[in-house]
Amino acid sequence: MILTKAQYEEIAQCLVSVPPTRQSLRKLKQRFPSQSQATLLSIFSQEYQKHIKRTHAKHHTPEAIESYYQRYLNGVEKNGAAPVLLELANEVDYAPSLMARIILERFLQGREQTPPSKSVINNMLRDPSQIPDGVLANQVYQCIVNDCCYGPLVDCIKHAIGYEHEVLLRDLLLEKNLSFLDEDQLRAKGYDKTPDFILQVPVVMLCPLAVEGHIIHWIESKASFGDECSHHAYLHGQFWSYWNSVQPDKHAPIHSLAIDASFQGLPCVVLAVRFI
Repeated sequence: MILTKAQYEEIAQCLVSVPPTRQSLRKLKQRFPSQSQATLLSIFSQEYQKHIKRTHAKHHTPEAIESYYQRYLNGVEKNGAAPVLLELANEVDYAPSLMARIILERFLQGREQTPPSKSVINNMLRDPSQIPDGVLANQVYQCIVNDCCYGPLVDCIKHAIGYEHEVLLRDLLLEKNLSFLDEDQLRAKGYDKTPDFILQVPVVMLCPLAVEGHIIHWIESKASFGDECSHHAYLHGQFWSYWNSVQPDKHAPIHSLAIDASFQGLPCVVLAVRFI
């Protein structure tokens, strides 16, 4: 789905003062009923991640960490079954999964007298039953399942959606009898960074929602809403490296295609919401 810039900014403005909860998402859907749930969730997640990046540092000062930990201890002492950690995260406007990480790290550091390794923390967040404290394990679990923007559950969902879109794109290429190499085949050939697919025989794009007549050499699918910020991030983080490493003719004007995008104007990449 393509939104105008004005529509996108209206949705983004509504997200400024709401917490990252499913209740907020339901209210957003009521406010913009014509937009799909997937579009609103993707915008919701992207805008909240921008907010978290801006405020991340203040939640990780020694003073803040100790304050959060003491508030957690006081809360569970009064009622260990209450969602103390989740309510704390919402109160200080921080992602529940990230708050759970802060408290878990502080708990383990006090228990072991040494900073826990990142792998240990990640494993416990993925499986809270490994946490050697039943109350904290339950608190962390509540944060993970109630966080719709961060955490291992969200990461798993994003990975599954991305893989699903790659499979759909592969099926479409096979249906159109287009010869291609996928990421595994490209890595076997020694490529470091690779798009989802390289077309062995380039095709002319016939996409009604983008400028027609451009020769396409490779395709990268992005199963998320594409705002201007994310497009530029993908351009510098991925697309230019594809252009430099797999592009057969670097002097041609436009040769590549990114799927599920809505922002035009890049000199060597065609952005489109669908292909063929």
